Amino acid sequence: MIHEWHNNDTAPLLALWLESTTFAHPFIDEKYWQESEALVRDVYLPSASTWVWEEDGVVQGFISVMESQFVGALFVRPAALGKGIGRALLEHVKQRHEVLRLEVYQKNGRAVNFYHALGFRIEDSAWQEETHHPTWIMRWQADQTL
Repeated sequence: MIHEWHNNDTAPLLALWLESTTFAHPFIDEKYWQESEALVRDVYLPSASTWVWEEDGVVQGFISVMESQFVGALFVRPAALGKGIGRALLEHVKQRHEVLRLEVYQKNGRAVNFYHALGFRIEDSAWQEETHHPTWIMRWQADQTL
């Protein structure tokens, strides 16, 4: 079910990204995400390694890692939340990297709790000028003691 994405057609990933990110961030105007689509399509996805969870030819979730450690995206179709897809994708990536970092909006409590439960710890915070919302910088290390 999990495999690396080698397809140049990013349309399925972009559609899932937009659906998932607007669902997960109701505190941010949907227009911001729509305006960010070109950046995700033209810059982010081409420079990342991406793995997908696919069922019957439909992408249900994906995770992308940039620069061998920055989890820039973990998105699961809202209808598929709670089925273990996000956990499986993250565990898949953790097997391939010694250190992972990510940034998550502080108001996205579901995501903060999810990452914390999977061993990520808050290292710092940041202010996102574009959205006017604070984020947590979180880190996971393979050999850390919980």
